[in-house]
Amino acid sequence: MTSFRKIVTGIATIAVAFAGIITTGPSAVADGKWCNNSVCVETYDSGTYLGRAEVSVTNTNQPNRISARVWTTNGWSADTKVEDVAKFRTYRDQVYPQRHFPAGTRLCAEGFRGGSSVGLPCVTITD
Repeated sequence: MTSFRKIVTGIATIAVAFAGIITTGPSAVADGKWCNNSVCVETYDSGTYLGRAEVSVTNTNQPNRISARVWTTNGWSADTKVEDVAKFRTYRDQVYPQRHFPAGTRLCAEGFRGGSSVGLPCVTITD
C-alpha cells in the first residue's frame, strides 16, 4: 500500500510541476492579421496590451472614399481618417489604443467604401 501511495504522490507532484510550467509560460500571442471580405485588422502586440492596430480596406476598380472604425467590446473606439483612394489601391490607417484590455475583450474593425460597410473582422484579446 505504501508503494502505491508513493506512486500516486509522485504522479501528482509531476502533474503540479507541469501545470506550474504551463501557467507561468509566456502569454498567448495575440498579434496577427484577421480579415473579413475587403477589410483586415492587424495587431502587433501580444497578451492583453494593445498598443497599435492597423486597418486595411481593399478598393475596387473605381475611385472611392474609404474610412474605418475600430472598437472593443469594453467601450474603446477610434475612427480612422477618411481618404479618397484611387482604383485598385488599398487604404491603410493605424489606431493606437495603448492600453491593457480585459482578457476576452473583442477588437473589431469595420471598413467603409463609398459609405457602405465592406467587412467586419474581429479578434478576441487573450492573456
